[in-house]
Amino acid sequence: MPSDVQAIALAEPPEPLPRELAGLIRPELPSLYREIVAAIRRAVPEYGLQQGDAYERAIRLGVRQSLDTFTDRVATTRKRAVPLAEVHRRLGRYEAQEGRSLDALQSAYRIGGRVAWRRAMAVGERHHLASHVMNAFADALFAYIDELSELARQGYLEAEADSAERLESLRRRLLRTLVAEPPVPRPTVEDIAAQARWRLPDEVTPAALMPAEKFPSLTALPDDVLADTAGPHPYLLIPGPFDEERREALDVALGRTAVAVGLTVPLHRTADSLRWARQALGMVESGAIRTPSPVRVEEHLLTLWLLTDPALVEQMAGRQLEPLATVTAGRRERLVETLRVWLTTRGTAGRIAEQLHVHPQTVRYRMRTLGQHFGSQLSEPDRRFALEATLRALRLRDQADLPSAGPLTGRGKPPG
Repeated sequence: MPSDVQAIALAEPPEPLPRELAGLIRPELPSLYREIVAAIRRAVPEYGLQQGDAYERAIRLGVRQSLDTFTDRVATTRKRAVPLAEVHRRLGRYEAQEGRSLDALQSAYRIGGRVAWRRAMAVGERHHLASHVMNAFADALFAYIDELSELARQGYLEAEADSAERLESLRRRLLRTLVAEPPVPRPTVEDIAAQARWRLPDEVTPAALMPAEKFPSLTALPDDVLADTAGPHPYLLIPGPFDEERREALDVALGRTAVAVGLTVPLHRTADSLRWARQALGMVESGAIRTPSPVRVEEHLLTLWLLTDPALVEQMAGRQLEPLATVTAGRRERLVETLRVWLTTRGTAGRIAEQLHVHPQTVRYRMRTLGQHFGSQLSEPDRRFALEATLRALRLRDQADLPSAGPLTGRGKPPG
């Protein structure tokens, strides 16, 4: 329903009322205003407001306008449009904004109706009004109270919807702020978090999601988990660490959607952790990471480090394996695999032979050949480290079946 001032068409009373009743009612109105407001203040603790308070003034205005309008209704038999809706919708909106239920306001309407009816009975006795007239008056009065109560309910629901939408908007803004690069200054983050009613934790855990047309049940996520699932790269932000309770909530909310959970980091490192989670998710797609969802980035740091930039791996391989540039492709592949196992295990020829499924004498021959090509480089710690890192990256790349850019990268599956 629109929230601006609008007119409503008041229904006629269930039974026609003598128009002369309006003349009997009007002299009672000034004292009846005061009596109804006092009764509401006494009976409903939430409305024990200071004199002059803005909401107290709104209640007084609502009571006065409602009684005036009802009296006008009795005075004329034709339907009238009156600008009554906004006052009562505003009362309903205020209840929602204060975080209260509608119970107090609905009680106020009932109290107002009862006080007005008691006064009506006194007027009826004083003027000897017939019982059928009083019965019709009661029907008209309480139907009117129901109308006002419904207007307040509409305002309440409007405010709840507006509040939920605004809160969701603020939380999306907070989420974008937390993952911004470079990090947004802490005071700005604190201000937005306060508006979004989100308590800033010391640490957070981002989670990257595989895009989906529709996620199973995000409402199952805890209220403190921030989510952006509308963009091409959906993600979540979990306050604190990713524990078993969080994992269960993700399983319910996301079903079979692939998830990569980043590292738990301080707030100012959120963007870094989300980037790593997205890289891990990409490696799940490529096959470089082959573990069930949710994938924990902390379990795949070496893979991320070695394969984050495949083009750089190609450059490293070209330079580190340059001494084998003149060797034929098949022989180079065997030498590279033997070198990788030696660098990884530092085992004897027999142990290396077991892993490669060849004779120890073959291993010794290959190691002598490698020594001829690399010379003293294999005894230099830095060079050995660079070679080992490069060959590990190549093996991970091959396992994921990622494309190769050149002949010196050791491309190809190891024998055996």
